[in-house]
Amino acid sequence: MEERTDEPRERMSVQLLSHIEGLGDGSSYTGQIFDLVDHSSFFAEFTREDIELLAGYMHVYRAQAGQAVIREGDDGDFMLLIVSGTVDIFKSSAEGEQQLMSSVGPGMTIGEMSMIDGEPRFATCIATDTTVFAVLTRDDMAKIILERPSLGTKILIVLVTMLTHRLRQTSARLLHYMERPLAF
Repeated sequence: MEERTDEPRERMSVQLLSHIEGLGDGSSYTGQIFDLVDHSSFFAEFTREDIELLAGYMHVYRAQAGQAVIREGDDGDFMLLIVSGTVDIFKSSAEGEQQLMSSVGPGMTIGEMSMIDGEPRFATCIATDTTVFAVLTRDDMAKIILERPSLGTKILIVLVTMLTHRLRQTSARLLHYMERPLAF
């Protein structure tokens, strides 16, 4: 029986980031990631040991100002944790124009939806200055769940809570928009 490998999937993540400078394993960035605890709701319940373990499953990259780290419509099976720098998030309008949706900085994450559901990227994310970020792939998340179930559970609870919060905000905005009187 042939040994199963997830190499093509892992290569997809690496290939999508091939235009960005790789800085290596996340373990060497544990201190910088731990410093984000006070600035990030993602890490609110994480211990230093949790962050050391998580960092060991991540890879770190550096994007220069103007480089896209995620492109709308691309496949993607990874999320990014911004360690330093800023990333602008753009969504294409029906006319094809890029509209700024948000900006994120250290301690924030992007790309969670595609990491979880495997669907194409929802938006384009562009570094506004030199930006260092750590990447967690879907395959590495699965390894964490199997090898470190307590940590995996913490990460999943944080992701579900974060995505639920964003959905509630979006729903509230939609409701506000729908309740506006129509102008004739």
